[in-house]
Amino acid sequence: MGQTPRPMDGPTDAAERIRSHRDRLTPTERRVADVVLTDPQAVAFGTVAEVAAAAGTSGASVVRLAAKLGFDGFTELQSQVQADLSRRLRPATERIRLPAQPDLLDRTLATEVSNLQRTFERIDRDELDAAVGLLADPSHAVFVLFSESTHGLGAQFTAELGTLRPGVTLVSGSEVAVLGALAELDRGDPVVAVDLPRYDRWLLAAAEHAVVRGGRLVALTDSELSPLGRLATHNFPLAVESTGPFDSHVGLLGLLGALVAAVAAELRDPAAARLDRIEAAWAEAGALVDDD
Repeated sequence: MGQTPRPMDGPTDAAERIRSHRDRLTPTERRVADVVLTDPQAVAFGTVAEVAAAAGTSGASVVRLAAKLGFDGFTELQSQVQADLSRRLRPATERIRLPAQPDLLDRTLATEVSNLQRTFERIDRDELDAAVGLLADPSHAVFVLFSESTHGLGAQFTAELGTLRPGVTLVSGSEVAVLGALAELDRGDPVVAVDLPRYDRWLLAAAEHAVVRGGRLVALTDSELSPLGRLATHNFPLAVESTGPFDSHVGLLGLLGALVAAVAAELRDPAAARLDRIEAAWAEAGALVDDD
């Protein structure tokens, strides 16, 4: 379907190209770019005219955006979006059947270092500051939505953030449990949502429900092409390349650690007092065994 995108210098992911050219796009081109980011299926399987209609502009504007992003016309942009979607949705059952990679340890190390670096390079500092401000605001509760594949990291993030401030809830379980937890959400409350391909239907539904109720979605996902991206107040794309059959969580773990550290710095005095109370309770109960 379409032609294979030609190799070129710089980022090849369509969303990364849009990010790198964002400041040079005209308002009309930005509307087309928004369609690429929020409705990639429309670009992957539509025509120039259909994409133009979705953006409220002309076909010529679609072609101009493709050229400005470094593509040889709309067909090549379309092929790239198709490749992006295919790569993100390729299941582990297919990846595990790929040929084994030589020097696995060295390749894994290089891949994971790259994931961490690319994840942090993608962070918009203003977006990060705004998200940290939401998470550090004691007048708002924080709701945490993590997919099944990242649930362990969600539990850790919830525990660490909940140690620094009250009112942090990990939302999970049955539909009844999820809706019951989100019933406590007030307008303006931040919702941290994490998901990677293949996306959990329940999580997308819960995130949309939270946004409808007035929640502010902080999305951590694989790309601005993610279904969470169109719902997010603040969106942080993750690099998730892997030498194995499953997506890497190294970039995600690093970003979660940065968020917790930033909230701790923002809430320095009250967080320290809260930690002291928790430590005192643990010590009184003898809950932990220190290695002397």
